[in-house]
Amino acid sequence: MTPVAESAFTPPLRVSKPWKAWPQYLKSYGIVATFVALCIALNFASDSFLSWDNWTNIIRQTAINGILAIGVTFVILTKGIDLSVGSVMALAGAVGASLATSSNPHSLWMVIPAACAVGAALGAVNGLTVSRWGLPPFVVTLGMLSAARGVTFIFCDGRPIPNLSENFLALGAGDLLGLPMPILLLALTFLVAWFTLRYTVFGRHIYAVGGSEKSARTSGVRVTRVVTMAYVISGLLAALAGLLLTARTTAALPQAGVAYELDAIAAVVIGGTSLSGGVGTLTGTLFGALIIGTINNGLDLMGVSSYYQQIVKGAIIVGAVLLDVSRRK
Repeated sequence: MTPVAESAFTPPLRVSKPWKAWPQYLKSYGIVATFVALCIALNFASDSFLSWDNWTNIIRQTAINGILAIGVTFVILTKGIDLSVGSVMALAGAVGASLATSSNPHSLWMVIPAACAVGAALGAVNGLTVSRWGLPPFVVTLGMLSAARGVTFIFCDGRPIPNLSENFLALGAGDLLGLPMPILLLALTFLVAWFTLRYTVFGRHIYAVGGSEKSARTSGVRVTRVVTMAYVISGLLAALAGLLLTARTTAALPQAGVAYELDAIAAVVIGGTSLSGGVGTLTGTLFGALIIGTINNGLDLMGVSSYYQQIVKGAIIVGAVLLDVSRRK
């Protein structure tokens, strides 16, 4: 029987003694409570934390990891993993930048589809290799991480691609309707992905494959197609995130996106998506990305060294995995 996608926040059951339902409340709203508590704590640590300018900066910086994490959520829901998104970001960003230099600028209607096509193609290679040949996703995407990075260095000849057109740079620094473009793109990506998982047959099949691939196949779900499409979506959104990163840094760097896959996976797991597949929501992923972005911003405001920030991130990832294991038990 095909499992139904979980709602963003499952309302706790009505009980005569509400204090006995605290585990259900924690499961439903724990990620929101954690985010609010983190914001309150960082506000005491820095007076400028809750300012509008700082929050705009937090969400702008979170947009890249948020878009990346949304794509990774699709893969993890199918009981997979995608370690290649950082390298896919770099290659797609380089392809987009090569078409958007000041000396030979192309329309964004050509730049964005070209870069996204590269990401989708690399995702399709990952998905087909995993679903048709049965290789472990960890090994397949680890290989793609290395291969895509090598292709990026060859494509860029080991050097950055600078002097990008104003239209392209507007993706990272421009505004539309008074809101920064990265925030609008994150919101649009989230809404489309949320609708897909919640209200489409494909979304239900994603959860079904992650819950039990054998049962899904028996029920008539085309598992190979579903898994492949999950990796295609991950690659496509990694390409979009790569374009935003390139626009924000004003140049395509061959070493761009290094370790970004760790932040994306951390956001997904912190948001409650199980590494065992079949359980999770995009709302949780969005809050997970916001938590990571908020922590990075708060530590920067407090003057904490980036070296210590890496330790904090590592501890968060391990803690999130331990929480996932305890939930499954």
